[in-house]
Amino acid sequence: MSATEQEYKNHIKELEQQVRLLKEQVDFLTRKLYGTKSEKTSTLEIEGQMSLFNEIETCADPDAHEPELVEIEKHLRKRKYTGQREELVKNLPHSKVLHTIDEREQICDNCGSTMVKVGEEFVRTEVQFIPAKLKVIDHYRETYECRSCRKNGTPYMEKAPVPYPPVLHSLASASTITWLIHQKFELSIPLYRQEKEWEALGLRLSRATMSNWLLVVYRDWLVHIVHRLKLELLKQRYLHIDETHVQVLKEPGRKNTSDSYMWVYCSIRDAVNPIRYFEYQPGRSGKYPEAFLREYEGYIHTDAYSGYNAVSGVKRCLCYTHLRRAFVDALPKDIHNSEASKPAEAILRLNQFFNIESELEALPPDQKKKERLIREKPLLEAFWSWAEKSAIGELPKSKLSKAFHYALNNREGFWNYLEDGNCSISNSLAENCIRPFVIGRKNWLFSGSPKGAEASAGIYTLVETAKANGLAPMKYIKYILSDMPGSAFLEHPEYLDDYLPSGTSCPASDLLTESSFRIINARFSDSANTEIFLLMIQ
Repeated sequence: MSATEQEYKNHIKELEQQVRLLKEQVDFLTRKLYGTKSEKTSTLEIEGQMSLFNEIETCADPDAHEPELVEIEKHLRKRKYTGQREELVKNLPHSKVLHTIDEREQICDNCGSTMVKVGEEFVRTEVQFIPAKLKVIDHYRETYECRSCRKNGTPYMEKAPVPYPPVLHSLASASTITWLIHQKFELSIPLYRQEKEWEALGLRLSRATMSNWLLVVYRDWLVHIVHRLKLELLKQRYLHIDETHVQVLKEPGRKNTSDSYMWVYCSIRDAVNPIRYFEYQPGRSGKYPEAFLREYEGYIHTDAYSGYNAVSGVKRCLCYTHLRRAFVDALPKDIHNSEASKPAEAILRLNQFFNIESELEALPPDQKKKERLIREKPLLEAFWSWAEKSAIGELPKSKLSKAFHYALNNREGFWNYLEDGNCSISNSLAENCIRPFVIGRKNWLFSGSPKGAEASAGIYTLVETAKANGLAPMKYIKYILSDMPGSAFLEHPEYLDDYLPSGTSCPASDLLTESSFRIINARFSDSANTEIFLLMIQ
């Protein structure tokens, strides 16, 4: 074979590889655009088709009976249970509407005699929507004078105490601020849409005014609780971490099109005092988690992003969900051909760990660790041995090759969860925590300033932490904004403990707990002021 022929063959081989990579990319993007968004591998229809390596072991059942053929004549709907409707409305206020016959018509059509009521029957239950209303409250206070002192030439006057407002010299009240927060940070409704809603209710409230209210409330009150939550979070030994991009305008020295990032740090699922902490930073560099976790010692659950390597003194537990996702992305368009065998087998092997973890979920940490070493460690050893052999000969830069390298290059991080039963094989908790922010970002697109991004991060911290502690965020935020202004928390930092979601330790339906009464006793000296406090939080 001449040199020219060999050169042509090499060139053809390179072109074939490029075509293969491009076709793979097209199939991947098509699946991302039009395919299912679910990560449940059962939707990939590979169970039973690509699991030939363990089909006998997983499918055999000696006690199985032959299935009976049943003819389905109609579409089956989800069966309703008795009392389902009553269960839906049990917590709503009820009122009774009695429909009667007019006295003039209470005449028998047969004989003309006057009819007598003998009973009533239930007809139906319906839910009535009552639109929101705005009410203006004008605060006045009484002034008292001592006439005896006045006669003696030493006049003495005293004015009744007035609750401190959340925003000075404004129309804002605790309830209005709470509603703004609920709309934007829970329902992901941007301020320009809220502007139209307020106008429909009869109040021309600009988005600039609403934004200023949120910034002032965060700066004066909420930031102190957020800082306290950070200190409490860093005391915990196990954390989940994730980050997502956000566009922030007016950043010094940066273009408005630059990507900034919202980081989230979460307690583990079984934490006594769960915390969801959001932090805005202008970049994704490892220096940001390094600064946040300085002097922290414990376990962190992350993806394989190299920026986390900058954090010292910690054990990283990498996410098997991300690893499985890499092999799912490597599946070809036609999952029935031979090219799908390796990624499908990897997915099925990884699914074994998730299945075992679901069985061990209720066990205490020590016992969970023992069971993992017995049941999962041999499977891990088998998976990495298989991955090393299967990675040989794969097309460089292909998605399957990248998936194998993702697994093999981060092997140590994937093993660390075996050291402690409190660790998890997945970082889905952090992903779920940051999802409300991602949904909100799709609606409001960007933050208007770094201060706005910091305030948003802090408010998301309070809202999501309240949810994690079983509190209704609206009631929790209203409780803070009703009580915290005018209190002496700066002189007595211990008061902040009662504003933490774990400090209130109350059901979402009732925020007036024993800790709340401790605040009352500490800050109010007489019964009149206590009564004012009770009115504030209602």
